[in-house]
Amino acid sequence: MGESIKKAKYAVQKADTLVRRGADSVIVATALEPAENGRKRFRAGSIGDFPEGSHRVVDLGGRQLGVFHIKGEMYALPNICPHMTGPVYESNIITGSLKSDESTHWKPEWIHDGEVIICPWHGLEFHVPSGRCLSNAHIRMRRYEVTVEGNDVVVQL
Repeated sequence: MGESIKKAKYAVQKADTLVRRGADSVIVATALEPAENGRKRFRAGSIGDFPEGSHRVVDLGGRQLGVFHIKGEMYALPNICPHMTGPVYESNIITGSLKSDESTHWKPEWIHDGEVIICPWHGLEFHVPSGRCLSNAHIRMRRYEVTVEGNDVVVQL
């Protein structure tokens, strides 16, 4: 990786952390013992902190993720839009999207109901369960493993 790319990456990461530290709605996670594979684990909160159909921004040791509870499943993705580093999960909207192609005979069809988050900066739509951008197949967000252990929501980095 070139030096200029490293500097830009560091600047974006530093700015991202600084911008979001002051948000009142951010949950600060508690570090747990590492997983057997050596990965870091954090208690993001209790299952009650994430009602069905909701999401919260969680700070895991300085890394902010959006943690979602959608259709009985838990998901976690970075709180930074890969397009222009916007705070994607600070959006309050979880919705679906329209699809119109040959398979629908070019008639609009509602898809991914309750599974799409919209970046508040430029309106890019992301399918939370897959992490992919609906308008650009080349843009994808990393997904993190989330488990429910008893009443605790645990995220593994």
